[in-house]
Amino acid sequence: MTHGDAAQAVAGPKGNSTHPPEEPTMTASTTRRTTAARSRLAAVGAIAVAGALLLTGCGDQTKDNDSGSSETSAAPLADKLPQTIRDKGVIKVGSDIAYAPVEFKDGSGKTVGIDPDLAAAMGKQLGVTFEFENGTFDTLLGGLRSDRYDIAMSAMTDTKDRQEGVDSDTGKKVGEGVDFVDYFTAGVSIYTKKGDDQGIKTWADLCGKKLVVQRGTVSHDLAKAEAEKCPAGKTITIEAFDNDQQAQTRLRAGGADAGSSDFPVAAYAVKTSGGGKDFQLVGEQVDAAPYGIAVAKGDTELRDAIKAALDAVIENGEYQKVLEKWGVTEGAVEEATINGGK
Repeated sequence: MTHGDAAQAVAGPKGNSTHPPEEPTMTASTTRRTTAARSRLAAVGAIAVAGALLLTGCGDQTKDNDSGSSETSAAPLADKLPQTIRDKGVIKVGSDIAYAPVEFKDGSGKTVGIDPDLAAAMGKQLGVTFEFENGTFDTLLGGLRSDRYDIAMSAMTDTKDRQEGVDSDTGKKVGEGVDFVDYFTAGVSIYTKKGDDQGIKTWADLCGKKLVVQRGTVSHDLAKAEAEKCPAGKTITIEAFDNDQQAQTRLRAGGADAGSSDFPVAAYAVKTSGGGKDFQLVGEQVDAAPYGIAVAKGDTELRDAIKAALDAVIENGEYQKVLEKWGVTEGAVEEATINGGK
């Protein structure tokens, strides 16, 4: 998410959806930046025996598809993890699971999206399971500092303020910063009700309008900064919500003129909400910046293991497959980087 820093120097953008994980192709200019085949055993005894022997020799190739984990001893990068995490076999992930298509609950209640799919791929490399735990976006870094989570992975924009634990509104240090392992690039977009753009094409056009955003996001920060530039008596009325889905609901009901969120999230909402009849994107996305996986300062062994796993899935093609699945290949990176945000 391109979530901005809240009082705890937290997060990145999101939006929840109960829609099934459709696969829109998202394209827009920016100024910012398998399932294993199941063997069919014939009823004939000889073929069944041969198939069974083959499976015995090769092992169950579908075993890790759902969990994204594997036997630690078989995982090529398991020895890079801290021993405490290897012993547990789990990495606890703090995430605001309401930001489709990055992470959200599908119709069955399962956590799905870009981040869970990438985490599953990394789990195969590291021999652990990434367990996503839901939390509001502006509390995730606090949960990381208090050891509730091992990492935070939630479409969180890597910024210098977050790296240094600084409140972006006040410029004051509010806690220990975090390190980021950057894995994707996204800008911020504005969207309106379909067929009713209110004459909005740029951020300056929002002066005198009402905008809905998710609290603590980069969209929220941009709106506050733009409001200060508006002429007297024509400021931006900003209504911030705990999650992006609530903001979308308010706009859909006519309670605002426009909404803003990260481009992948806005594009997904435009594609899926009301069967594509609710919203439209307006203008170009701005402020492209990296999404990063947040790791506590000083936890360099875990940070470097995450980076190695990301580089491995980029190299083996799983990364590209995940982005293609969710229609967000524009945001692809060629390698994982540490603290690349500005």
